[in-house]
Amino acid sequence: MCSGKRVESLIPQGKHAILQAIAMLFNAVEDTMQNRYRIFAIGDINAFFGLMLDNMSSLVIMATILTTAFQMPHDIVLYKMVPGSAMGVLFGDLLYTWMAVRLAKRTGSTGVTAMPLGLDTPSTFGMAFGVIGPTYLATKDALFTWQAAMATIVLMGVFKIAVSFCGPALRRAIPRAGLLGSIAAVALLLIAYLPALRLFSSPVVGFLSLGVVLAALVAKIKLPFRLPGALAGIMCGTVAYYLLGSLGWLPANNHLAPHLPELRFALPLPTLEFVPGLAKALTFLPLALPFALATVVGGVDVTESAAAAGDDYNTRDILLVEGFATLLAGMCGGVLQSCPYIGHPAYKDMGGRAGYTLATALFIGIGGILGYLSFFVDLLPEAAVAPILIFIGIEITAQAFEATPKAHYKAIALAFLPVIACLVQIEFGLLLGALAKSPADLTGDVAATYKATLLLGNGFIVTSLLWGGAFAALLDHRLIRSAIFLLISAIATLCGAIHSPLPSGAMFLPWQAPEPIVLHLSAAYGAMALLFLALSLRRDFSKNP
Repeated sequence: MCSGKRVESLIPQGKHAILQAIAMLFNAVEDTMQNRYRIFAIGDINAFFGLMLDNMSSLVIMATILTTAFQMPHDIVLYKMVPGSAMGVLFGDLLYTWMAVRLAKRTGSTGVTAMPLGLDTPSTFGMAFGVIGPTYLATKDALFTWQAAMATIVLMGVFKIAVSFCGPALRRAIPRAGLLGSIAAVALLLIAYLPALRLFSSPVVGFLSLGVVLAALVAKIKLPFRLPGALAGIMCGTVAYYLLGSLGWLPANNHLAPHLPELRFALPLPTLEFVPGLAKALTFLPLALPFALATVVGGVDVTESAAAAGDDYNTRDILLVEGFATLLAGMCGGVLQSCPYIGHPAYKDMGGRAGYTLATALFIGIGGILGYLSFFVDLLPEAAVAPILIFIGIEITAQAFEATPKAHYKAIALAFLPVIACLVQIEFGLLLGALAKSPADLTGDVAATYKATLLLGNGFIVTSLLWGGAFAALLDHRLIRSAIFLLISAIATLCGAIHSPLPSGAMFLPWQAPEPIVLHLSAAYGAMALLFLALSLRRDFSKNP
């Protein structure tokens, strides 16, 4: 093939990074043609729908918020921000596909599943409401707003690349209960619970789709014609939605006809357009870095999750791809960061290999360039799509308990608490927004509950990881190790990495704590650490008087 030359040798140096990723993938496919590993399997259809829909929804949600809530120009949002953000998914998922093929070749396994990569949902809202929207409202300059958002994503990418080298050490140091407990909580409470609410918008549609998904993917019941469960669930729900809608049998005001796709070519290329926005972006780092740090910690978590499912990826490589995908997205005009998704065990259980990440990369990448993504989001009813996310949440939660020693189950349960607070915080915000109120309007016990929920929910991923690790060590009577986790928690509290009292969850310098509660919380962790150290010394003394 190509006269024996490797494809990447045919690409001039300095060309677009995505071409290099495609070249590596092409050569990986060539290398596996003589092996038994199949990049595409029937389960990749199920996995593709799950990963693709999640990414597509994030892009459309971001575009909708910016064009409706903040009245930003459509041209900037749809033909600069969206295509640039899609480039991060294209680049990252291509590399994760190649990494799966490489792992299969190295291990000889025929069942390797690629690590999924997509757009980070929490920071989608953080960027929209904390960076892009306020900048545009203050300046009314759409071009400068885009440049500042680009620069913010570029800085987040650089930060993640630098921190990625600490990933392997974190994975070795933190017990599996801390790593898997935190993502299990996110999976059940955010990935599964919130979409489950969508079932009740069209109950017949939602429950019909849910029944198909649970039967095929959870109970492993074969469907007629060997239809993939995710595809069959979406098809059944979507057909029921439009059939009931045409008969007027859907709940009131719930029938929405999709608009025709508006295609427009917009190819994003790496540029230095972000440079004028760097100064403004530096002011957003206290808000942006916690989101970036959360995805790094999440990347360590999902790598451990994949290892528990049988695919042992290199943590540093997973994090480096995440960092470079975010950096590339920012340089191409994107305003959303990329991250490895929670869900590898679920996609593996669906029968996915590496084809689903390849298909997602191409669908989202080309969709961002041509502009057809919003059409597909409108076409598929939420109630029909939600069961896939519910399945993913269930599968990840189950894996956390299956792959963790039974003695550490209580540590997993403790790791759920910060994520519960995050969920309650989301509902608090929606309720106050609907009532046109702010947290300042709350009084008495309700105000105290809101404040405590804010403190516990901010930095929830890092908090869950530290709490799970500390309690797992305590259950093993490793008191000094547990105390170390608590001291790290005290330091993280002092800079707002966890328990930030600011509504935005922004970080701050220890000597510029915005409220006294920060010092009290840090002291509380320190006191608990001293307690465990004292107990450890007493135990050692009693053994060796």
